[in-house]
Amino acid sequence: MAVLITGIGELTTNTGDTGRIHDAAIVLDGERVVWTGPATKAPDADERVDVEGRAVLPGWVDSHTHLVFAGDRTAEFEARMAGAPYRAGGIATTVEATRAATDDQLVANLRRHVDEAYAQGSTCLETKTGYGLTVPDEDRSARIAAEVVDEVTFLGAHLVPPGADAESYVDLVRGEMLDAVADRVRWVDVFCETGAFDEVQTARILAAATARGLGTRVHGNQLGEGPGVRLAVEHGSASVDHCTYLSDSDVEALAASDTVATVLPACDLSTRQPLAPARRLLDAGATVALASNANPGSSYTTSMAFCVATAVLQMGLSVDEAVRAATLGGARALRRDDVGVLREGARADLHVLDAPSVTHLAYRPGVPLTWAVWRRGERLS
Repeated sequence: MAVLITGIGELTTNTGDTGRIHDAAIVLDGERVVWTGPATKAPDADERVDVEGRAVLPGWVDSHTHLVFAGDRTAEFEARMAGAPYRAGGIATTVEATRAATDDQLVANLRRHVDEAYAQGSTCLETKTGYGLTVPDEDRSARIAAEVVDEVTFLGAHLVPPGADAESYVDLVRGEMLDAVADRVRWVDVFCETGAFDEVQTARILAAATARGLGTRVHGNQLGEGPGVRLAVEHGSASVDHCTYLSDSDVEALAASDTVATVLPACDLSTRQPLAPARRLLDAGATVALASNANPGSSYTTSMAFCVATAVLQMGLSVDEAVRAATLGGARALRRDDVGVLREGARADLHVLDAPSVTHLAYRPGVPLTWAVWRRGERLS
């Protein structure tokens, strides 16, 4: 059934150089967009929805989350706010709780957070394994994630489990563990950082993923300058995420490559790190994505609107740049062309704001502005 959405005061399509279209309309048919353009030229449809001058944009594409988990890390957060430094080892707390949880508990927690994200306009979600760190637990996480979200990433290389030998664990990740999850995931990620996996270990895992025909991603340059960006570019990874500390050569490498620089401002704030240099990256010509990094330890938020407002108010991006990074940028970080954009043939993922312009996302920070959401052509709210 075709649905005509009319009365759009401002439409963001992310197509070409058109920017925002005023007095627009859009037609959905099933799971796809079939027409966009001026309201005066809109075709007939089976159903009409008047959004009464509100702004419409593509649904958020959140390309970096960790939502298959159990447990709580409030105490760690409070300690960090009191001055304790962020360290990668805090992941072990969530690993213990996740291993102890039942399948039903993990599924319920995942669905709760996904529904929370949908209600705020996120319509395409990636999530990672990485809180199991044994073959059966990582396989379980991949299976649960694949039942719920759009994109699943294997992150067995999140941390070397306490008491394990690092080199033996790397062999397990790139061998038996990868074999167990390969049919359930599209991506393989590595936390390339002090306290996690070094350059040689990261390169071995990325090479194993590529040999299996899987795409790669890298957690890199979060706690300091390091090899993460260079390795991601050298291995043709779809994205390198965090990008908090970048050298000039890192920026140049990203600008000259297809690897997307995914910045995670909610995480930077929660860990009291500097905000990633998104302005510098854009000015150099790199593709930038904004994502939530929703996880229980270092960024417990599913609000992409918060990330957009932060990018505008504190990172030097324009509203259009921030919205594009949180939609089309996320799609490019997932190497998808069917989301993050509103054009004929794209997935019918729409976010309607209770505001006349996307500018209100930064102009009214913290105010819940989602009025309606369509995902795959189905109205969720």
